[in-house]
Amino acid sequence: MSAPDGQVTILLKAMKTGDHSAADKLLPLVYSELHRLAAAYMHRERKDHTLQPTALINEAYLRLAQEDIDWQNREHFIGVAANVMRRVLVDHARAHTAAMRGGGFVRVELDDNVAISQERSSELLLLDDALTRLEALNPRQARVVELRYFGGLSVEQVANILGVAPRSVKRDWALARIWLFKEVRQTS
Repeated sequence: MSAPDGQVTILLKAMKTGDHSAADKLLPLVYSELHRLAAAYMHRERKDHTLQPTALINEAYLRLAQEDIDWQNREHFIGVAANVMRRVLVDHARAHTAAMRGGGFVRVELDDNVAISQERSSELLLLDDALTRLEALNPRQARVVELRYFGGLSVEQVANILGVAPRSVKRDWALARIWLFKEVRQTS
């Protein structure tokens, strides 16, 4: 981490109170973490994707800076950023799928070394829909999947963000993967 967590938290609180310069000061302090998240997301995308990690960061950061969120700390910000990046990619996938209007069987595998089929836009949409349904049933499991699968975070990092024990993250990860596999399989 390039800056003390306290400095990031102060800037996040300043953003909440309407200090527009705080957002500009915050980006350099969290950029490396955002880039790591964006790179993890983009690694799982189709090869011909038009977004690059930097563009994903910029789009997500613009959305984050406009949100009215009571920021708690760096981990909270990074967790929300992971969610926003997912939303940006889902929006792109919807646009790509609408343009292509293709179909066919789609395979999604949720393991630590994610294997993804070639048509990643459709796959991402199926996974996003299933994840939305999971969130209604078990918000923490959905958050674990989002941070591990989309954000590329370790079990320990997710545990820190969620404020739970690593064994709880491992359990949630395992149960959510089973549930999502069944859901995606039923809808594809």
